[in-house]
Amino acid sequence: MPLLESLFYDAKDHELLRVVNRFLERDRLADDVQKDFHAALHPHGIKELAVSQEIRVAYAVVNLLDSLESGAKMEERLNALQSLRDEVLYTGSGDFRRNTGRVLIQIMKNLIRAHGDYDTQLKAAHDFRKAAGGRRRVVRKMLRRHHLVEMPEEWNQAAFDNHVHDANTKGRKSPTHLIMDAWIKGIRELNVVYYNFVEPGAVEELLRASAVMEIKVRVGVEFQARFRGRHVQVIWEPRGFADYREMIAFLEEKPTQHLMRMGREASLHHHRYVLRLLDRFNGSMRHAIGREYGVELETIPESEILFLVGIGQTSRTHLAELIVRGIRRAFIPMFEDMRARYADASPEEQAKMLEHAERIGQLSPDDILDSWLLPHNNPDIPPPHREQDGHVPEILRLLPTTLIDWLTSIRTPGHITLNVSMLSEEDVLELIWECQGLITHLELFNLKNYNAGRMEHLEAISNLHQALNGGSTVALKRLIRRIVREYGCSPEEKAGERCRLFTEILRNIPRLQSFYKLTPLRVRIGSDSSGRSARMHGMGFVFPETLPEASLSKWNGPTSHRRMIPMHIEVYPRVSYHPKRHLPLGESLTAFLRRLPGCRHLGSYEAEDWVIDEKTARYAKDGNIATLGGIQGIGKSLFSFVPEKEETNGHNTDYINTTLRNTLKVAFGFALTMATFLYTQTWWVLAWFGPFIWFGITGFRNVLQAVLSGGGLRRSQLLRWNDYISWSRLSDSLMYTGLSVPLLELGVRWFALEKLCGITALNNPLALYTTMSVVNGLYIASHNYYRGLPRAAVIGNLFRSVLAIPVSVLYNYAGLEIFLLAGWPVVILQQGASVISKLASDTVAAAIEGMADKVVFLRMRHWDYKAKLDQLFTCFSRLEALMPEEDVLELLRRPKDFIQAVDREARDLERTIIINALDLMYFWMYQPRARNTLVQIAQSMTADESAIFAHSQLVLTRVEEVSRFFVEGLVGRNFAKPLAFYLARYEEYLADMAKLTGLELDFRT
Repeated sequence: MPLLESLFYDAKDHELLRVVNRFLERDRLADDVQKDFHAALHPHGIKELAVSQEIRVAYAVVNLLDSLESGAKMEERLNALQSLRDEVLYTGSGDFRRNTGRVLIQIMKNLIRAHGDYDTQLKAAHDFRKAAGGRRRVVRKMLRRHHLVEMPEEWNQAAFDNHVHDANTKGRKSPTHLIMDAWIKGIRELNVVYYNFVEPGAVEELLRASAVMEIKVRVGVEFQARFRGRHVQVIWEPRGFADYREMIAFLEEKPTQHLMRMGREASLHHHRYVLRLLDRFNGSMRHAIGREYGVELETIPESEILFLVGIGQTSRTHLAELIVRGIRRAFIPMFEDMRARYADASPEEQAKMLEHAERIGQLSPDDILDSWLLPHNNPDIPPPHREQDGHVPEILRLLPTTLIDWLTSIRTPGHITLNVSMLSEEDVLELIWECQGLITHLELFNLKNYNAGRMEHLEAISNLHQALNGGSTVALKRLIRRIVREYGCSPEEKAGERCRLFTEILRNIPRLQSFYKLTPLRVRIGSDSSGRSARMHGMGFVFPETLPEASLSKWNGPTSHRRMIPMHIEVYPRVSYHPKRHLPLGESLTAFLRRLPGCRHLGSYEAEDWVIDEKTARYAKDGNIATLGGIQGIGKSLFSFVPEKEETNGHNTDYINTTLRNTLKVAFGFALTMATFLYTQTWWVLAWFGPFIWFGITGFRNVLQAVLSGGGLRRSQLLRWNDYISWSRLSDSLMYTGLSVPLLELGVRWFALEKLCGITALNNPLALYTTMSVVNGLYIASHNYYRGLPRAAVIGNLFRSVLAIPVSVLYNYAGLEIFLLAGWPVVILQQGASVISKLASDTVAAAIEGMADKVVFLRMRHWDYKAKLDQLFTCFSRLEALMPEEDVLELLRRPKDFIQAVDREARDLERTIIINALDLMYFWMYQPRARNTLVQIAQSMTADESAIFAHSQLVLTRVEEVSRFFVEGLVGRNFAKPLAFYLARYEEYLADMAKLTGLELDFRT
């Protein structure tokens, strides 16, 4: 078996798991584990010398997933999120980097959660390393495997969720974790709702995390107002803040503090209600539940539910989850006994055992909640809103008009959203009229409540919404008259009162319409997801028409768990043209050319986004909005009598050792090539050495292309030529070129052209090479399409075949002249026609794809330098503000004085400047095309920017301070290699910077 096992997985897979598991198993508060990378370190910077990307991503995900349990602070979570985003986004080349990043984070989450199951972790580690290459076909396969929807790389999809919860209410996830998961799903807009009050710390973390991941987030607080003997939910969303600091300041104002204090009383009131249910469970309920599920349940101490709630708000969902845990814990000994006697039991007994185990294994908190913890199951424990007024907090006794007047008086502008669950159309109409247009949104669809059957009047309320926004007096009048007729005939005691109310509304339709004449009544669509339900879809909705074609083709497949909801909203594409910062043709010539037909947008780049027209929202069975998440479910039962069939690694080719896989690909392609040449060639040289020539052309082209695109002869001296080569990419290229040989040599040249048509390289070279180039172009385009390459690459290879035709003819004539001069029989030239065509095709490919790869490297370096220089100039501006009496630029010229001058407040900025200098030095010395890119950027800098950049690098001369930063854990424990690199290269780097900027830099230590 050791030999068989060695054929699967890579040594780096096991190495990654050793590091991650050691990190997971040790005390996270220990100094050698808790050290995080500084947030200013760039993923392509000097920390590459210390820790691999896989391990850096693992550290960041661990810090996020275990943040609540380990007591991690907000800053630690936010730094981990920033590092995680940078790691996964800066890894890709740009063509597929967002989808690649989403997959990498999801795989790493699964790897960490599988701790203790080494085989599952090993598969995840191998998947991670495969997906990190960013190849579209691999990433798309991983997206499907992890039930993620492919999103457009332009990141313009219309994906949202207007009602979710984090751990500060009843959710499982911290705000940072919630934002990370929303980004993984592809959500771009999120409304996070809190009950009764919200803590400033939660808002700060949520808004800062959303800024990191570029997700638009709104914060809402849900209150309950008394309405006709029950409560309605109203969500308040204060808005108009420039950043999180302004919102925090608003939450600390006296009127807001008073509101939050009243809200806390309501939450405490609900907490006491849940504790009464807990007492009921510990008394009689646990015995009844135990009898139903055939187990004996223990009591649940109050401390246990408080621990589960954590920083959140106590809810019946928490209690239901603890009850399910208790049932499963009590069933485990019974299950072991059942499994021991299962084989000897009768078929009837076996069926009962299986049914019992299956029922408990599939049990979810929703089952307990619906069957045991709802108010009608416990009539002697009145729910909070049904108690006597003297025992209900004041804020729960307010009418909707009073509550909404209070909320709008605290902050304007703001959004007031009415949750229409459990409401009828007449309820909604009455509330809109009584609140005089202060209700700005209707939560027209709530997925959790819809699944629970609490939105029976959805279609009728949707019709009311359309009538209010449509501006049609006829439609609105018809709807209100119907309501009046229904209430006029109703035998209910208060029907007369409501009838008079609706009659008043009917007589004042123009006033009703005026509420939403300028600003329409908008809608919210939310999942109400908390991450705890096993029977509902997770958070997120999307308009499928805004997704790429590759997503739509897999949307309704047999394994899809997604669902179209019964809502339809019109969505329109919108194209914008943004001017480029640098115009290659100059401003004057560009302005002149824009006057020509078809050149209006010359010098601009096109950006497409989507406009959602909420006025058109309506109920529709064939809606155009889909859930992003599937049913979470438990899947197979947690208790099974049938042992799982062990899957040997040898049966899963996805996890074959990378070196072996690459070798098999090359061997397969070479075997096809050898067999074809031996069959078609009569000249022994081509028969035996043709395959080596063919593969040599492809291999040399790939190597030359990789080296030239990375800098060629002007590349960094620290990088060897093979540092630029992707051996997996080279193996794929050799395999596909081997597959082309039977097609081109046997099928086209030998059979179709020579045998059937009599066309050879001697009698009609143009026809021969045109045909072979076209067929080769179609073949390359088809396998590029199969591999999931961008459409531009597919079309570009068709264009490449056209360019290869004249090159093939040129090579043919050159070969003919050589054969004539050497006195060789020219008939041999015909047999080598496919080799000549191949050489011409790869010549063109080397030029075109080499330029494309060069553009990729240049784009990545522009991203790298932009991030670091923006950070540098921001630090300099902050230092200027913190040290108003000092000339900071002059201090930078004297690094010793600079380090002594900064006070404690600016100490972190000093460290950031040192990190920037180290990263910039690493870019210059190691990263492909970094030197070309920095030369271009330096030419566009102003004199002040150039001086700040150049003199800030002089902090590298403070060897003692910089070395101490390394030793103290700047890049972790493995600091020896980056420290040695710094000590050996900083003087050479500073000399290069002096030449680049033309400034005199005193870089003597």
